[in-house]
Amino acid sequence: MSNIAQLYESVKDRVAAAAQKSGRDAQDIELIAVSKTWPAQTVAELIECGHDLFGENRVQEVVTKVPALPARLRWHFIGHLQQNKVRKVLPLVETIHSVDSSEIARRIDFIAADLGLFPKVYLQVNTAGEAGKFGFPVDTIRAEFDSLLQLERIEIIGLMLIPPLTTEPSLTRREFVALRELRDELADHSGLPLQGLSMGMSNDYEMAIEEGATAVRVGSSIFGDRKAWKSKE
Repeated sequence: MSNIAQLYESVKDRVAAAAQKSGRDAQDIELIAVSKTWPAQTVAELIECGHDLFGENRVQEVVTKVPALPARLRWHFIGHLQQNKVRKVLPLVETIHSVDSSEIARRIDFIAADLGLFPKVYLQVNTAGEAGKFGFPVDTIRAEFDSLLQLERIEIIGLMLIPPLTTEPSLTRREFVALRELRDELADHSGLPLQGLSMGMSNDYEMAIEEGATAVRVGSSIFGDRKAWKSKE
């Protein structure tokens, strides 16, 4: 068994354990393998393990990597998306996790109509109010949510979060709870299911699952340390 296969099996086991701990079914949690910076041949190792859902942060990697790998794979875009890159990304991914403003939401909706697509999206929220960080401020998403629901081509399936960098797990957990509570508030307000919670990465995905994550974005815990790999080249 390759190192990637071992790491992948370990992550799946930990996802299942975290789901069981919180009384949930692991099948209800999407494990997104974040393949940023990794070449197609490395991604292929994980495909051989039976995994088919991948996430990319950069438009250029989406454009080059998606066509180079099997068409049956599912791709999500999880990085900041500039308005002038929307047309390149939309035909290649099924879901965008990083819709961080009404402006980009409207742009995605417009381009999706032009391309005949109906993409799924998460609205990225800056729950901690960090200066200079992408994401809707909490008050802004409350004020603009109804107008976002009027966009006809995008399907808002939930909320997404990148928590502040911290060495204190309780602070990270607080942000996960805040996103879940905001999701519940918006769902109650709109009457929509709004089930999705995209939160949790390699260092905190188990905690995120305990707090309700439906999608976790895991990179280094599956693919290993990119710096260590590069040093062997």
